Amino acid sequence: MAVFRGKASEAGEAKVAGERSLLLGIGISAIGIGMYVPFSLVFFHHVTGLSFTLVGLVMTVTGVAGLAFMPLAGSAVDRFGAKRVNLVLYGIRALGFALYPFAGSLPAFAAVALVTALADRSFSVVQQSLIGEVARGAARDRLQASTRALQNAGMGAGALLVSGVLALWGTGAFTWTAWANSLAFALAGLLVGRVRPVPAERSGPSAGRPAAGYRMVLRDRPFLGLTAANFLTALGYSALSVLFPLYLSTWLAAPDSLTGAAFTLNTALCAGIGVLVAGRVRRSGVRRTRSAALGALLFAAAFAGQIVLGTLRPGQSATLVALLVIVVVYTLGELVHSPSGGALSVSAAPEPVRGRYLATYQLSYSLATALAPSLFTALLAVDGRLPWAVLTAAALGAALALLRLERHLPAEAVHAEPPAAAAARRPATAAA
Repeated sequence: MAVFRGKASEAGEAKVAGERSLLLGIGISAIGIGMYVPFSLVFFHHVTGLSFTLVGLVMTVTGVAGLAFMPLAGSAVDRFGAKRVNLVLYGIRALGFALYPFAGSLPAFAAVALVTALADRSFSVVQQSLIGEVARGAARDRLQASTRALQNAGMGAGALLVSGVLALWGTGAFTWTAWANSLAFALAGLLVGRVRPVPAERSGPSAGRPAAGYRMVLRDRPFLGLTAANFLTALGYSALSVLFPLYLSTWLAAPDSLTGAAFTLNTALCAGIGVLVAGRVRRSGVRRTRSAALGALLFAAAFAGQIVLGTLRPGQSATLVALLVIVVVYTLGELVHSPSGGALSVSAAPEPVRGRYLATYQLSYSLATALAPSLFTALLAVDGRLPWAVLTAAALGAALALLRLERHLPAEAVHAEPPAAAAARRPATAAA
């Protein structure tokens, strides 16, 4: 039995070469992101000296341009490899933040912001591709969970750090914060540079070159179905930051402080138990499609809870307790869905064109994020419970789609490790 357990461990839980450096780099870059994202408009206003209106306009335009660049990033990954493109993007972000304090004119700020936005928007595609490049089997699920936990912890630490700096030195410290961000991205790039990709699982004369372009992605109906299902779930990921504060203040007439409490609880749970929850799901041997569907169902339960709460409208104390319970259920859905969904998309993408596949998949998140504000505000204007009803239906639809897609996706994508190895490991674990 011990032999079976060892083989399963090697197949699914082997450490990635340079894994500690990779995760440390991700954590450091997340601290840098946390130092400016919560204060983005104020941050760039003080760093550049431009008006809030101009800063907001430039950020919107460059953000949209960044979305258009994502397919090119996917092509670059397929041509040059995810690690190389990842290092280039870290370098661009480091250079961009180093230059922001000198970009006092509108053209200079627009130029620096555009180049930095192209790197920022494409980074998720490249990072997902990098996980696929350096890990196999269940190690991908583990890295997905560890990455998400570190990103939440790092962003929270970055926000606290810059809040303390501003409290001590005032808004003039934003300039030093920009340079600190530059240093964080440069250091993260150096650390990530130590990770080593695993040998490619392909052979033949076409090895090392993509077999096809985006036409191959568009012909892959199961993967497009997976992307559509993720769009439905991604709307739910936007709910906490976009819909929740509006719902609290308008429909429930609750104090704004509850929004801060909900965000704090969500961040603490993601950072504190994210790896633990993902590890429990992974060791259970459940198929990725089913664990991702379970996460979507937990989202649906949390959204249905908001409908009940919005109908009953109890007193302030009961509302507080109910909201915190709902946030816990919502966060559990996030922790169950995210590692499985991410590993599922990475593993369902053919290796020669993984970058293009994941660029297409990541667009589902970007489109959901872009659509969420207008969709939620329009529905909320009709009835405060209506956006939660739409989100409940979307999450249930995503769960159903994932289950129906299971038999159409590649076996190595659905299973974190081969079924035979998983079956051998379970009795070995029980015997131990």
